[in-house]
Amino acid sequence: MLEAGMKAPEFTLADKDGTSVSLQDFRGKKVVLYFYPKDSTPGCTRQACAFAGAYREFEELNTVIIGVSKDSQASHQKFAQKNSLPFILLSDPELTAIQAYDVWKEKKLYGKVSMGIVRTTYLIDENGLIEKVFPKVKPDTNAAEILAYLKGEN
Repeated sequence: MLEAGMKAPEFTLADKDGTSVSLQDFRGKKVVLYFYPKDSTPGCTRQACAFAGAYREFEELNTVIIGVSKDSQASHQKFAQKNSLPFILLSDPELTAIQAYDVWKEKKLYGKVSMGIVRTTYLIDENGLIEKVFPKVKPDTNAAEILAYLKGEN
């Protein structure tokens, strides 16, 4: 698991429109990098909508929101359109960033074991260092928890 104080792994991935986005594009801003299992599932939709609802507050705090899953660009496009998501969604079908950020883990569901993304959020500072790790986050409270941290409320 990556920890606070470590250099955030660099990546370049395609967004929902096929544009290449790199972590280094956001030097000078904080980055909320959140990894989620799958577009349009109930938990992932609630998490994305919570970030969308707080988007202006994050902008006011000079903070960029980036969601990453292994879904396709087309899936991200539909997901963003359907839920009016104003932030960046990156497609990582090769698991490049997903594995670099150590969120590809063994998961158990109803006794069945499979590999998948463990919902995790990293807050990366203006210099590309991991400022805080939010492991195994809850979809409904993740955005509010990060906002509270950024505002010094927790």
